[in-house]
Amino acid sequence: MRTLTIKKSELEITRFGIKKDQLSFSEFVDIVNKEITKQALVRSVKLAERFQLSKMSMDDITKEVKRYI
Repeated sequence: MRTLTIKKSELEITRFGIKKDQLSFSEFVDIVNKEITKQALVRSVKLAERFQLSKMSMDDITKEVKRYI
């Protein structure tokens, strides 16, 4: 097995909730994926608020989704 070294600042370690000094690659990928997902969700909420989509009913949302699939 090969080793990949990634340097992380203390701020990043805290921000991503990293508890161990050594992670498997899959653990690292999971941490990165969670952060990307969280950032996408925050952007989605901001856009929904900006365009007042957050005021739509579930039926309206369903209709809009069906229009594009």
